[in-house]
Amino acid sequence: MIRSIITSFILGMFFFSNIAAQTGTVRGNVFDQDTGEPIIYGNVYLGGTTLGATTDFDGFFTIPNVPTGDYSLVATYIGYDSTTVDIKVNANAIVYKQLELSSGGIDLGVVNVSARKEQARSDVKVSAISVTSNEIKALPSTGGEPDIAQYLSVLPGVIFTGDQGGQLYIRGGSPIQNKVLLDGMTIYNPFHSIGFFSVFETEIIRNVDVLTGGFNAEYGGRISAVVDIKTREGNKKRFGGVLSTSPFQSKLLVEGPIIPLKEAGGGSTSFILTGKHSYIDQTSRVLYEYATDTIGSLPYGFTDLYGKLSFVAGNGSKFNVFGFNFLDRVNYGGVADLDWKSNGGGLNFSLIPSNSNITMDGVIAFSNYTVSLDEGDNRPRMSSINGFNAGLNFTTFGGNNEFKYGFEINGFNTDFRFVNFLDVSIQQEDFTTEIGGYFKYKQKAGPLIIEPSLRMQYYASLTEGSIEPRLGIKWNATDNLRFKLGGGLYSQNLLSSVNEEDIVNLFVGFLSGPSETIYTPGQVGVEVAPHKLQKSIQGVFGVEVDITPNLEFNVEPYFKRFTQLIAVNRNKLLATDPNFTTETGDAYGIDFLVRYDKDDLYLWLTYSHGYVNRFDGEQTYPTIFDRRNNVNFLATYDFGEKKDWQASMRFNFGSGFPFTLTQGFYNQNYFTDGITTDYITDNPDNVGIIFSEERNSGRLPDYHRLDLSLKRTFKFGKYAKLEAIASVTNAYNRNNIFFFDRVTYNRVDQLPILPSLGLTFSY
Repeated sequence: MIRSIITSFILGMFFFSNIAAQTGTVRGNVFDQDTGEPIIYGNVYLGGTTLGATTDFDGFFTIPNVPTGDYSLVATYIGYDSTTVDIKVNANAIVYKQLELSSGGIDLGVVNVSARKEQARSDVKVSAISVTSNEIKALPSTGGEPDIAQYLSVLPGVIFTGDQGGQLYIRGGSPIQNKVLLDGMTIYNPFHSIGFFSVFETEIIRNVDVLTGGFNAEYGGRISAVVDIKTREGNKKRFGGVLSTSPFQSKLLVEGPIIPLKEAGGGSTSFILTGKHSYIDQTSRVLYEYATDTIGSLPYGFTDLYGKLSFVAGNGSKFNVFGFNFLDRVNYGGVADLDWKSNGGGLNFSLIPSNSNITMDGVIAFSNYTVSLDEGDNRPRMSSINGFNAGLNFTTFGGNNEFKYGFEINGFNTDFRFVNFLDVSIQQEDFTTEIGGYFKYKQKAGPLIIEPSLRMQYYASLTEGSIEPRLGIKWNATDNLRFKLGGGLYSQNLLSSVNEEDIVNLFVGFLSGPSETIYTPGQVGVEVAPHKLQKSIQGVFGVEVDITPNLEFNVEPYFKRFTQLIAVNRNKLLATDPNFTTETGDAYGIDFLVRYDKDDLYLWLTYSHGYVNRFDGEQTYPTIFDRRNNVNFLATYDFGEKKDWQASMRFNFGSGFPFTLTQGFYNQNYFTDGITTDYITDNPDNVGIIFSEERNSGRLPDYHRLDLSLKRTFKFGKYAKLEAIASVTNAYNRNNIFFFDRVTYNRVDQLPILPSLGLTFSY
């Protein structure tokens, strides 16, 4: 009996392996015929069969386990004419085809809806929103310039601190707890001091994935969220560009082929160069005199440069080299002088071997960021971080499954110098290396998609390791109803510091996790923290409903438990006291999203209700970014005989941020003459602040703002067009607080009403 079972098993294995040997793989790329841009989430299938796939963000697709024979390979996408090519599949062979789709009059709204729905049914992506450059441009354009910084702030669960000195907080995580990637490279400060603008150029963005929580093991080194930005290659078919100007800034983009992409297939080489420079500090003196009464001008200046050289091979493999230089400067008229710069570069690649089902991609990059702040209080602050990151990923495609694994190495040097309100210096200079490895498995079983993953992190400078299991699940209950959940364990080494004296923080410094002993709060010098990492546990559940083909509803309750956070010891009294202490915290709430997208009308409504608190060993307190209620409403309408007019509006309401109340003042004597200082008769000029013992017990006023814009497009031939954008920021001139000097009792508000006219010419 046993012998019969073994014999049957061996024969069965031979039978199935023989069947597998009679199959091959079909894969390829789908491009836009005019530009060579990839078609994202297009449909590719073999005619007369149920075998097919969808393209990814590179336009790449794989159809595995195809029986040998002759087929018609068909590629379709809404708004494009379908294309068909004949192929022959041989046993154990891989067929690669490069397909091009030609567009008629593309309805971009329909295209975006189609791609978004296909992605929702195919991927788990809990707490994830994908954003394209077209969606960014649908926003009312501040100063006539659409920007990802303006779009991120309308996403559910995302909080911005305001128009000036903007910081990004995602579901209870501070900016340092969010990983921001540009083409796989870590960016430490993606936003300029004037919060309307990021360092990223909208025209070159291919896609932005905003993962607000519960992300899989592919991403590591952060405990809250991920913003993954991918740029496109330069035009592979023709030379083109964009030139724009507004009262805020001017920008220039140039792109084109060095070796054009041929219609019959083959490789290409292309480039793209962008640059933008602000001059609002000059124009505001003339155009917005009413906004400059306090500080003389809108004191913002920035310059951003980015370049990319792309090589695409005939089999779909590609290689990109890129570099950037970002500068920011602001002087708040004697209140604060802030300056930062960021630069770096690297390369990323995607390899598609002609004889293997495994694809590879990777990145090698370096970057540097330095920031300094001088508030005229003899307590200058400085922070710099520079380092590298390198990673390699492997992906294997099955019929209904996908297996991805890889590793990552990060090394960075931090230099931090800070003086607290007691004039005690805190300094740290350190170099650390992080090594991470992961695997992710995705299985489709009918309507169910399961995505378990595991990440292993090792922090060399701390001799600490972390094993982080994660899980994502989506159940397509019907074509229009989906349930999802996700979560896992997360860790990071990098930390930051803010000054508790600031009601609105202007300076965020970067520090490596300290190698020195860390004491638990409330028991300084007694009990040692169990480890030196920052860690969190996350869980999220969601429901997606397609109420109609054009109306979507999404709700996600979430919870983040920060089991250990490391902070600069704000109660440090002496140089011998520890520099760091630990905290714990929770972030929990619920996010709602309603989206309507049909023909000429686009509507977007979000509501977020959340709580963010920390426990420092003595008291539980709300963080300075604990916004309990946040509402965003966005509307865009295309009209006119040729749909060449577009009206947009955006309204944002946010409840007030917490801050620590002022309890009193005192004359601060520095005892410059040592013990001989006559402290009885001496009358020092410095005023010290006595803060309330109840941390962050006060609340700033509510924030709300209305932005409007009207765009007219003039077309000249097939490619050239001129866009004129009239916009009004803060249309009803709401006085939203920005900065408050506790000593002089001087209040500085966010930006007032700012009308603007921008012109953008593209060809």
